[in-house]
Amino acid sequence: MGANTLKLKVAERIEEPGNILRLRLVEASGAPLPAFEAGAHLDLHLKDGSTDLWRQYSLCSDPSKSDAYEIGVLRDPKSRGGSVAVHKLAQAGSTFEVDGPRNHFPLEENAEVSVLLGGGIGITPMLAMAQRLHALNRDFVLHYCTRSESVTAFKSLIESASWADKVVFHFDDQPAEQRLDLARDLPKPAPGTHLYVCGPQGFMDWVINTAEGAGHARANVHREYFSADVDQSGGGFEVVANRSGVTVRVEAGNTIAKALAAAGIKIEVKCEEGVCGTCVTDVLDGIPDHRDKFLTDEEREECSMICACCSRAATPTLVLDV
Repeated sequence: MGANTLKLKVAERIEEPGNILRLRLVEASGAPLPAFEAGAHLDLHLKDGSTDLWRQYSLCSDPSKSDAYEIGVLRDPKSRGGSVAVHKLAQAGSTFEVDGPRNHFPLEENAEVSVLLGGGIGITPMLAMAQRLHALNRDFVLHYCTRSESVTAFKSLIESASWADKVVFHFDDQPAEQRLDLARDLPKPAPGTHLYVCGPQGFMDWVINTAEGAGHARANVHREYFSADVDQSGGGFEVVANRSGVTVRVEAGNTIAKALAAAGIKIEVKCEEGVCGTCVTDVLDGIPDHRDKFLTDEEREECSMICACCSRAATPTLVLDV
């Protein structure tokens, strides 16, 4: 195992409504766990027979506690294998190789106002953020959107929390006046107001576009995609692996990471959807065609990095530092 790899044991498996599994994970040796900050996630190694995947899951537990980590995993019918594997493998007492915690979705703890918006399983990082903001006595509100009250995971946990009065539930199958209305529910833009959104891609795009259209600064609209539809269209191009002295052709439907792997050059890949940042690689020459949801606008404009698992080239050749 690597320096940042843990061996975690499933101490408790809790079946939440909506086909969501809540897992309480402890260090297999009984040692305290590394501290984490609200917004952090874990990379779980899911290995069982022909299954050998890495998947990312946000921590939803209290950042002030180091005795256990908690995550929530939706069994997604469109899963590429990860969520199904977790639901199968995560039995009480089973162990997982885990990397992290890592945080690409940090909380601005000094914000004057924080608005948390979670759609479905996107509630998980918001739970950790709510607990941290409550501990800091900060002004915040959490909007939690689900299809129906009957499939609302973590509802009993939230309702028993000391910060329950900060949470507004929105159910798609109930009257329109209680559904999320961004014109009504988002505060006016202000330098000290920060928004956080996580959930299905359509929900996130709606919130982000509406917030920025209303005048909220992009830097104050924080987002974390847990999955994304990858656009694989486009013609072929060449990739020069500068340090390795190898040139490969990346044809339509293939990826940079896979083309390099076939030539014996390994770039570590985990999510395969451009959301986790594991495969970010330095670009020495050429212009990337960014297809990821990880890099910021500023990083894309610099053209100095690329997510090799999904992005392509806007020029005939890319030279990478691999």
